[in-house]
Amino acid sequence: MTITHNLGFPRIGARRELKFALESYWKGESSAAQLEAEAARLRAQHWRRQAQLDFAPLADFSLYDHVLDMSFLLGNVPERAHAHEGDALDRYFRIARGRAAGADRGCVHAGEMTKWFDTNYHYIVPEFHADTRFALDTTTLARQLAEARALGVKAKPVLIGPLTYLWLGKSRDASERLALLARLLPVYRALLAWLAAEGVDWVQLDEPALVTELGEDWRQAYALAYEALRGSGVKLLLTTYFGRLEENLALACALPVDGLHLDAIQARHEVDAAIGLLGADKVLSLGVVDGRNVWKTDLHATLAWLEPVQRLIGERLWIAPSCSLLHVPVDLAGEEKLDPEIRSWLAFAAQKLEELSVLATALDHGRSRVQEALVENAAAIDRRRASPRVSNPEVGAALAGITLAMGERASPHPVRSAAQAARLPLPPYPTTTIGSFPQTPEIRAARSRHRRGELDAGAYEDAMRFEIARCVREQEALGLDVLVHGEAERNDMVEYFGEQLEGYAFTEAGWVQSYGSRCVKPPILYGDIRRPRPMTVAWTVYAQSLTDKPMKGMLTGPVTMLNWSFVRDDQPRAVTCRQLALAIRAEVLDLERAGVPIIQIDEAALREGLPLRRAQWQDYLDWAVGAFRLAANGVRDTTQIHTHMCYSEFNDIIAAIAALDADVITIETSRSNMELLDAFESFNYPNDIGPGVYDIHTPNVPAQEQIVALMRKAARRIPARRLWVNPDCGLKTRNWEEVLPALRNMVAAARALRQTAGHAPAGRAEVTAG
Repeated sequence: MTITHNLGFPRIGARRELKFALESYWKGESSAAQLEAEAARLRAQHWRRQAQLDFAPLADFSLYDHVLDMSFLLGNVPERAHAHEGDALDRYFRIARGRAAGADRGCVHAGEMTKWFDTNYHYIVPEFHADTRFALDTTTLARQLAEARALGVKAKPVLIGPLTYLWLGKSRDASERLALLARLLPVYRALLAWLAAEGVDWVQLDEPALVTELGEDWRQAYALAYEALRGSGVKLLLTTYFGRLEENLALACALPVDGLHLDAIQARHEVDAAIGLLGADKVLSLGVVDGRNVWKTDLHATLAWLEPVQRLIGERLWIAPSCSLLHVPVDLAGEEKLDPEIRSWLAFAAQKLEELSVLATALDHGRSRVQEALVENAAAIDRRRASPRVSNPEVGAALAGITLAMGERASPHPVRSAAQAARLPLPPYPTTTIGSFPQTPEIRAARSRHRRGELDAGAYEDAMRFEIARCVREQEALGLDVLVHGEAERNDMVEYFGEQLEGYAFTEAGWVQSYGSRCVKPPILYGDIRRPRPMTVAWTVYAQSLTDKPMKGMLTGPVTMLNWSFVRDDQPRAVTCRQLALAIRAEVLDLERAGVPIIQIDEAALREGLPLRRAQWQDYLDWAVGAFRLAANGVRDTTQIHTHMCYSEFNDIIAAIAALDADVITIETSRSNMELLDAFESFNYPNDIGPGVYDIHTPNVPAQEQIVALMRKAARRIPARRLWVNPDCGLKTRNWEEVLPALRNMVAAARALRQTAGHAPAGRAEVTAG
């Protein structure tokens, strides 16, 4: 019989129950026991949803991040987490977010956060140094294992494999990571032995690092590591996902494990080779349902290539989603407001598991056993292919009219910079924010009432204008140099724009975890994109009318719109991105015509869309950078274009970032202690840059001295005359009580830097590093 299993299930709950439980605990409104009870309830609920599977995942659930969980399981807890009194949960949240529960429980520097491979999920980076030691702590894992047993769940523990765990981490010297393998492997072996003693049969070891280009030292380390884990008492399923194994396929098949999982959505052409290389004694698990997108699986087409595989390898065939379902919403049920036609094209986590069951039944008992489900699926697939809502001839004509000149500014940056300085007489180290300000309970309540029809359009707009005016007043009082309108009217930086573009659909509860308690609701990009009317101009013009200081217009860039949506899979992503770029370009030009002097086009997701293999980078960067330039470069020299990127590794694509040719770029640097600026030691970045000095993903308030130190560190790499002072990211998730003192310190730090440099607050072009 074909074995069905899952690599991971969404943690947050269908209605974001985990988010609300976490935030209640952090505020001190509930206890640790209440948080743990809600977590246990959610785990039980998720296991019940997966009852049809032969194996359900265990330890895929996390209170914040599964990589951080692995660090605690292995005893790799940074020493600073022990600096204050508290229990293991307090230590855990200090590393996750810089603070435990309650305002007086002690603050530390939060762990660095970056993107999980090429997804929008953020993980806490493991920290290594030459003296790192590991010590097994099974407390949390044992509790979840006991819960699963009590519920009769046939559980398969999900663990990050030893090489991927080291690969994900950071150390002062990159070679230290592999040097730690000898210390790490005995702990892994002890962990597997403990699971065997607990009666566990199979363990899933996730090794997605195998889909990347590995040096020979890492490849040899894989062979060494898994030889050391051989005979540990449990069966090992080596799990890969997010891409093709290519030159690592033979290595993965040769490792002494009991089964291998391939992402057959991304690497279907490697299945035949894997069958030949694995031999007759190993399981081959195939990810046949897309774990990263929301479109229904074409069950007939999938069976057409799976049936010969089953005939060839028989009961050694397992099937699963391609990767953890962490990256899709929980359940399509309840999405009654979603257009029925579009809804019929979709499958969320619960529906994907149903598809898996249909496939297994058809494989084991014949298609006739599930004929009704197959007919219904084929009809939905055909309706989507034939729908006139997918294609728009007007958009096709606009794409055909794109010219190379549309992606070029009229003048090089030095000329533009002089023109902008004449229009915008800013001081040295100008201060600004990334765009959003706190989304207060009042803002959220007004939006909810408006959506329910309890607040008419006029009253809602009045409420948003009130919040915008407050935001402008607060920024003027703080002394910021370049203001923003605060984005009170925006629910999300992608969804807000998607709601005003043709070609997008939206859910009510299609939430996906981004990090910790932060959830996003990606819109569904199902058809050609067209902008029927301006989207932001009225709000920005209103905000500018309230102040004499320059106001930034705030837009989300085409690459981020693409990467943070569930994207159509029936045309190349590059084509869809160009459609988005044309829509954003029209908005940029409308803002300029309205007199807005600065326009920020956020591309927070540029880096995460980068293919996992360097050999494929250039193609992506060519069309992604081209899309940004198409969106941004129709303006006059006097209009200043900003862009923003956050929580990704940029050093290895710095040339592409420079090719964006934005007048100012703002990036995340505070959690990494300006590490992201190392690239500027060897690369002469030509334009202005704002290295983030306020980590907005933690409630901690940065001190003035801390900000000054970070900026001085930046000034050793970049001429101070080209430096801006700003937070890492938008402030929507913080509250005013945190934001105001943090920005006050940021403004004070900028003023101190100007004084230290020995210049008055004017004449920005003359400032030196000091």
